[in-house]
Amino acid sequence: MLYLFHGTDPAKARAKAFQWVAAARSKAPDAAYVRFTATELNEAALFEVAGSQGLFFSKTLVLLDDPFADSDSADLLMQHLEMLAESPNVIAIVAPKLLAARAKKLEAAAEKVFKSDSVEKKAARGFNGALVNALGAKDGPALWKEIVKAMRAGDAPEMLHGLLHWKARDMMQKGSSSWGREGARALSVRLIGLLSEARGGDLPLALALERFALSLK
Repeated sequence: MLYLFHGTDPAKARAKAFQWVAAARSKAPDAAYVRFTATELNEAALFEVAGSQGLFFSKTLVLLDDPFADSDSADLLMQHLEMLAESPNVIAIVAPKLLAARAKKLEAAAEKVFKSDSVEKKAARGFNGALVNALGAKDGPALWKEIVKAMRAGDAPEMLHGLLHWKARDMMQKGSSSWGREGARALSVRLIGLLSEARGGDLPLALALERFALSLK
């Protein structure tokens, strides 16, 4: 009987495996318990843990601790996977970061699978200087590329609009060789109108921003 503990978070996978072992041993304190690391595992050990039963206990609790850390023990385990799965003993395998092909075979053979994956956190995106610089330079094609790139990276159209409007207001105060103060003022008004139109349902803001960028000359 196989129990598999794996996943992309090694610390969580190992912690869950050892917590499970501790709980199992507390329920059956008289049962035999053995643990093998990858370097300790060999064919004789596998046959022993798969079939061993004692005089005073009916089952053995076995922990195979990361057998895939060693290529020889990994190959050995996969060769005898069916034998281990059919064993009356409880055999727990903790194997963080399994290869997909091996994970699939082990999951199919296991009675229970405990998977601990790490949660990927997207890095916070900082100030989009390329976006506002393209607007400041009145470079429509470059602005369009930056808008598309930012939205593909997950930035909301409303956030991009906010950055563009901030740049327009900044140019109104500081001046701009590409826009001039009056041009920046007109740009600010245009961006406000663009947002209002999008909210009115005339055109989604994402598409409105792309069309706006391509209209710059």
